[in-house]
Amino acid sequence: MLVNVYNGANGTLTLASVDTPEGQDADAVIESYDIRTVGRVTGIEVCVQTDLEEFHEIGRRHAVSLHPGNIHISGKVQRAYINGALLFLLQGRGSLPTEVDEIANPYVQPTFNMTVELSDPAFPGNRAALEIGQVKFQNWSYSLPEDTFVMENATFRAISIRVLDSQAPEGGGGGEPIALAPGFGGDTATA
Repeated sequence: MLVNVYNGANGTLTLASVDTPEGQDADAVIESYDIRTVGRVTGIEVCVQTDLEEFHEIGRRHAVSLHPGNIHISGKVQRAYINGALLFLLQGRGSLPTEVDEIANPYVQPTFNMTVELSDPAFPGNRAALEIGQVKFQNWSYSLPEDTFVMENATFRAISIRVLDSQAPEGGGGGEPIALAPGFGGDTATA
């Protein structure tokens, strides 16, 4: 049984270059700014909500079974790194310095991937990564305090989430960490 206490200092935002209209606009931002990683995020909160449906039989007070429903992935981040590409991520072509009426509607909003690195300070080889895929910003706020850091706050929604665990080799020596993943019956995918 593994018992790890992880520290997570920050995560990275990477533009998602996929074969979709959103990916094409992300490619335009990548070419314009010559960057793929948009910046780093701190104060990351991720929420996964599953709509479970209860089935009740007549004459019973407790549910007989629970059925899985829709899965919703959302969260919020804080940023201490200001980047000109953020508005393009929020609004896509709507952020261009032209009249809004001149832009063909509807226009797409680029997507990105967020990777949060977690490390165990007691065991340097033990680490985990939380990968949140096809993320879109939902809301954005900007605070300019008088005597501390300028911070941006953004909420997001995502399509996928996965955890990548790795463990130091036996004996605590050097070498590459070993990926950990359960082997589900009938599953041919590997970690």
